[in-house]
Amino acid sequence: MADGVYIIGTYSTPFRRWPEKSFKDLTREAYLGAARDAGLDDPTAIEAAWFGNCVMHYWGQPLVRGNVSFIPLVREGLFRDRAPVVNVEGACATGSLALSGAYKEIRAGDADITVAVGVEKLYDPVNPAGILPEFGKGADQLDPAEWMEHYRQIGERLGQPFDPAPDRSVAMDTYSMQARLHMKLYGTTREQIAAACAKSHTYGSLNPLAQYRFAMTPQQVLEDRMVSDPLTRAMCAPVGDGAAAAVLCSERQLAKLPGRIRERAVKIRALALSGGKYRGEREAGLSRAAADRAYEVSGLRPEDIDVAEVHDATSFCEIYQTEMMRFCPEGQGGPYIAAGATAIDGEVAVNTSGGLVSKGHPIGATGLSMCHELVTQMRGEAGERQVRDARIGLQQNGGGIIGLEEALCAVAIYERA
Repeated sequence: MADGVYIIGTYSTPFRRWPEKSFKDLTREAYLGAARDAGLDDPTAIEAAWFGNCVMHYWGQPLVRGNVSFIPLVREGLFRDRAPVVNVEGACATGSLALSGAYKEIRAGDADITVAVGVEKLYDPVNPAGILPEFGKGADQLDPAEWMEHYRQIGERLGQPFDPAPDRSVAMDTYSMQARLHMKLYGTTREQIAAACAKSHTYGSLNPLAQYRFAMTPQQVLEDRMVSDPLTRAMCAPVGDGAAAAVLCSERQLAKLPGRIRERAVKIRALALSGGKYRGEREAGLSRAAADRAYEVSGLRPEDIDVAEVHDATSFCEIYQTEMMRFCPEGQGGPYIAAGATAIDGEVAVNTSGGLVSKGHPIGATGLSMCHELVTQMRGEAGERQVRDARIGLQQNGGGIIGLEEALCAVAIYERA
């Protein structure tokens, strides 16, 4: 088994609506961009690819998605002939699942250089709302009455009916129920959620890759159009397209590479996965389990984290995930963020990319875009949003819906080499 795994190259396309770009176009850009960033003169040094995507079936390619997307690269001699392309899917955690596969292949000693690629196209210019039903497929489709009834009962206890509508993703309705429950249990307020949201939009305005590049005040966030109470439009991740990738290598391979590559390498200290269940209302979520495992494997503690990217498909999620990552006590995420603890100059900088609500959320690419942001921070290359002396980064990425939590969660911890 390899001693260590390092990220030597990352890349992310800007996240936005790309109707003119195909899946093959986006795959090419992310793959070649990460290979260039890794300093690989010959990208065929890459021995295997792990490809993440969720909704390519919507566009007519239900199977062998990555294999098809890599065909032009193989034909042109840019990806190794006969090298495997492994397809993975984990709803919104898909990008991190691809990263996990590439990481574990090196850890197992089966390869020295691998690449993880995540690609997604969510914007349909012919039928912009056509993609919305696809997001609900991240929940149980074999027995949908089970989770629908689960949320209906929660809505009754909260005095807010669970009432999904065709003009929005059902995920926004589940997140609104989770937010309302947190508000009832701990006193979290709309203003605190708006503070998290405004912070993310401000950082997104500094990120050239972000889909939304404008700052917002908490009041502007609260005054935006209501999507699913208490979540306004500004608090919800937008629909868009994009791709991201990361090139990984073994420790023994890193030692053979030029100094200019070794100096920019970032070590993966831990990468832990956890699975969802129908949890109790006061029971910690699956992201806590993944975080605790990552801390254990890395030998680090929450107070060691300098910068984090957490999965804020809605701005409420940042409040909840700061608690699950143990940055603050349970129930205190709202006051913690409102006090500025997650600002760039706070206790731990969270979502310096702008988060999903500003950077964007093309679901198959999201986890790898988080990786790209953290590697950029570890290298000191984040420009106006750079966290001072960023050495340790944490990434939390969840996907799917099982009861009050996701179906899968990944937590990775990175260290500047």
